[in-house]
Order: sequence, then C-alpha cells, then structure tokens
Amino acid sequence: MKKKLILLSLIFLTAFSCGDEVQFNTPAFQGDRENELWRAKAFSASIDAFGFLTITGVNNSETVKLTVPSVIESNFIVGEIDVVEAQYSDGFGATYSTTNKPDESVSIYPELGEIIIDEIDVVNKTFTGTYRFLAFDASGLNSIGFTNGIFYKVPLISGELPTNPTTCLDLDGASDAALIAFQNTFASGLEFVNSAAYLAACSAYSEALTNQRVYCGDADGTLQAIIDGLGDCQISCEIATANVIEANSQYTTATIGNYNEKCAQYTLYLQEQIEICGDDDGSVQAAIDSLNCGDADGDGVADVYEDFNSDGNLDDDDTDGDGVANYLDNDDDGDGILTQYEGKDADGNPIDTDGDGDVDYLDADDDGDTLLTLNENADPNGDGNPDDAVDTDGDGVPDYLQA
Repeated sequence: MKKKLILLSLIFLTAFSCGDEVQFNTPAFQGDRENELWRAKAFSASIDAFGFLTITGVNNSETVKLTVPSVIESNFIVGEIDVVEAQYSDGFGATYSTTNKPDESVSIYPELGEIIIDEIDVVNKTFTGTYRFLAFDASGLNSIGFTNGIFYKVPLISGELPTNPTTCLDLDGASDAALIAFQNTFASGLEFVNSAAYLAACSAYSEALTNQRVYCGDADGTLQAIIDGLGDCQISCEIATANVIEANSQYTTATIGNYNEKCAQYTLYLQEQIEICGDDDGSVQAAIDSLNCGDADGDGVADVYEDFNSDGNLDDDDTDGDGVANYLDNDDDGDGILTQYEGKDADGNPIDTDGDGDVDYLDADDDGDTLLTLNENADPNGDGNPDDAVDTDGDGVPDYLQA
C-alpha cells in the first residue's frame, strides 16, 4: 500500500511539473473553455500596418484570436469597443466574437472581458499575458466563454514592433489637450459660443476619450461617463439662449455702419435657438419675422435707416428728388458718387465733411463750397467710384471734399 501511495505521488508531481513547464517555462497558449482546458498546438503573433496586435492560437480546426489596437503593455477591455476583440472559431464553421452583442433574450448588457499584455520582450519579440472573455455568435443567442487564459512568450512572426507605439500616457495627454480646446469654445468672456466650433471641439474630445478608453481601459467607467455626458455635442438650450440675449443687445445698439451685420447675427442666433430649444409658442419666429435686415439697393445703408420722415413708409423718402426712393437708390443725394463710396469713419458710419449737419451720402455739396459735388469732377470716368476724383492742388484731398 505504501508503495502505491508513493507511486501516485510521483505521478501527480510529474503531471504538475509538466503542466507548470508548459504554462510558465515554455511558449504556450491555453485557457479554460467552458471550464475545460483548451490548449493551442500552434500559436503566433502578428502586427498589421495600422499597429494592431493579434495573438492567435490554433488547436486542429479550432482557433482563438486576441486583437488589441496597440503594441503596449496594458489592460484592454473587450465587449465595449470593436477594435479590441476576442474571437473563437470551432471546427464546424461557427465563429464567436466579443464584437457580437448578445440577444436581448440572453442579456441586455455585453459581457465584458479583458486581454492583458503583461510583457513584451522586444529582444526576442514575444508576448506574454492573460485573457478571459465571453463571445457570441452572429445571432447573439449562442456563446463560448474562456477563463484563466494565458499566452506565454508567443513569438511575433508577422510585422514589426513599432519604435514609438501609442501609450496610455500619450492618450492621457491627448485627452487633456482636447479638453482644454473644448473648454475654450465656451470660456467665460466670449461674446458667443459658436455652435460649429463647440461641436468640432466636443467631438474631438469625445474621440480622444474613446481612444484613451480603448487603449488604456476604463475599469471604473469614468471615461465612459464623461463620453456619455457629452451626448451629441450640441450646445445646450441655456447656451443658445445666452447667445440670443447677447445678439439682441448688439442689435439694439447697432449703427448704420454695422446694422446689417448685427441684424443678420441676431437672426442667426434666433434661428439656432429654435433648433436647440424649440419654439412652442412661436415667439422666437415672431421675433425673426419682425426683423428687417434688408438693404434693397445694396448701398451699405440698411433699409430701416432710409425712412427719414419716420412714417414707416420707405417709398416716400427721396432725398435727391429723382423719383427713386432712397432705399432703392444707390446714390441717395444724386451727386454722382454712389452711397457706398461716400465718406465713412473707421466703423463704417457716414461722416459730415462740411459740418452742415448733412452726412456726405445725403449732401449734394460735400465740402460746402457752393459747388455741387456733381460739378467738381468727383468721378471723371462715371463709374460712381471717386478713386479718380480730380485733385487740382495735388494735396491729396480731391476738389469735391475741399472747400
């Protein structure tokens, strides 16, 4: 009896020693498939042109493939992101993948697993790590699970180790930079939050966070929570309303020089408010409809400024008496100089050269010398632009502006 016990002990120790050697001392690829040991007879690693690493184990007609998006020592979560994938193919043509989602009758949540690259031997070009996963077939009804998976010193047979692989530190820095750029789009002190810039920066931040999660993992779900919080990256109703308030303030204080711009700007933000917040009572659309941003004659003076008698009727205002109402007349004073070329200050507002109270675009005698501008060779070539105006004394001031 004693001899039998000794013999059994020797057999046990021998079996354990062999198993330990396969697992830890020689290259190997194995795992528990549905609680039974599955061991690959052949295994290898490859790196594609995009830097994706795939570790493959084959046992007759069965194959396990583990794919991660970067050749780095890291913990990669499977079941959330398609670029991190564990796949099992059986001997009957069925393929199970962690990128396939379970049918709702099975589970409404994907089963999360992991592929851990513990060591990359850059000298011998081998990979060591562990894995576990639950993969589903295309129907989402059938699954295969692996636990206690290991790959030990699996050799690289295709592709090259990158000299500068993407690391978690790189991605963390990229996320921080993207966050700063995003925050700058709605920083305090800005007159407006530009929805297009906000969308672009928010999308870039979301992408940076996604890359960080894919490459570095997200064990506590912090990164995913931030991504979810960004939503569709559309500005909020609160921001849209603040834009409208500021645009209205600028519109109500607009001058001739900037009215067209401020009116168009106000209209834009009102329309955006409808898109973001809605307009249940129609009040925002009513505000848009009440605006008159037009400049019918294209002379740079908005139509609302061409109602000189303030009776609300633009058709009875005709400064030069030529039968064409000012809002349709691109030379309001009939002096041969188009209104758009008449004197303006740095802000684009009309000026009064002769100080008689009439701005130049409404004054037929701009310099007040009793000679009509029309008779002072203000526009020899007749194109309405006074760039060729006569300057008799050569002092740089044309005759029509010098008394």
